[in-house]
Amino acid sequence: MIALLFPGQGAQEVGMGRALAEAYPRARETFDEANDALGYDITDIIFNGPAERLVPTDVCQPAILAMSVAAWRVAADHGLRGDIALGHSLGEYSALVATGALDYAEALRIVAERGAAMQDAGTQRPGTMAALLGQSDADAEALCIEAGDVWPANYNCPGQIVASGSIDGIDRLVALCEERGIKSARLQVGGAFHSPLMAPAASRLAPALEAWTPTDPSPAFLSTTTVQIEGPDRMREVLLGQLTAPVRFGHAIEKAIEMGVERFVEIGPGRVLSGLVKRVRRDIPSSQISAPEHIDALKEA
Repeated sequence: MIALLFPGQGAQEVGMGRALAEAYPRARETFDEANDALGYDITDIIFNGPAERLVPTDVCQPAILAMSVAAWRVAADHGLRGDIALGHSLGEYSALVATGALDYAEALRIVAERGAAMQDAGTQRPGTMAALLGQSDADAEALCIEAGDVWPANYNCPGQIVASGSIDGIDRLVALCEERGIKSARLQVGGAFHSPLMAPAASRLAPALEAWTPTDPSPAFLSTTTVQIEGPDRMREVLLGQLTAPVRFGHAIEKAIEMGVERFVEIGPGRVLSGLVKRVRRDIPSSQISAPEHIDALKEA
C-alpha cells in the first residue's frame, strides 16, 4: 500500500513549482486555475516572490495547495496511485483534492478564507507556538497544563510536539523547559494555531465549509485530526474542528502503517513530512515529488 502525504504551512518557498510548470503543461494549467479561482496572479508571487508576499497566511496557504495539486496531477498522469491520502493541517485540503472529495477551485477559495480567518484570529487573540523536543506525549501534555493557557498543537513524531498558546503562556512554558533542561524552540508564527485561541477563525470559516458538498474520496482520506478514515458525511466537521484541535500527524502515520502502508510519497514543497515519517518508523521508505527529476524517477520506477 502507498500513502500520499501533503505538506502544510511553512513548506512554502519562492520558486516552488516553477520548474514543474515549465516542464509539464498540466502543472502550468493548475497554477493558471489558481489565478482564476482567486482573482489575482498568485502564480507570480509563488514563482518570483518576493518572500514577504508569500509569507502571509492568506497567500501562503492557497500557494502551497496550488503547488501540491500541480505536483499531484503530474505524478498521477505518470502512474502514481495511492491507497490512502493524508495531510498535515492545511495539507488535508490538498489530500481531499487528490481524492476527488473536494473540487480544486473550491478548495482554493476555502483555503484563502481559512488563511485570512487564521490571520485575523491571531490578531484578535494573540498567541504563538513552541516546539518541545525529546518529551513523551504525556510529559509534553503535563508541561502545557503546568504552564497554563497552552495546549499541544502538533504531535509530529515521537519526541517532537509543538505547543500552542497565549504569548504569556508560551513564555511560561519555555521558562519551565529552561529550568528543567528540556529542549524547546520558539516558532515564528502568526498565531496560536490548532488551539482554542483559533475559535474566531472556526466561526468565520464555517459558512465556506457549509457551502461545500463533499463527494466520496478515492483513495481513502485518513484525517490527521481524528486519526480515522473519514467519509463525506464527516469531512466538513473534521476540517472545522481542525482549526482548534491538535494535528496528530505522527499518530496518523502509525495508523497508516497498521493499515498496511509500505511506502509514503510526499507531494508538494519540502521534505518535512518524509523526515517525520523516518522518526516514526525508520524502516518504511518514503520519497518526495516536487520537481521534474522526481517525475523522471517515477517514470523509471
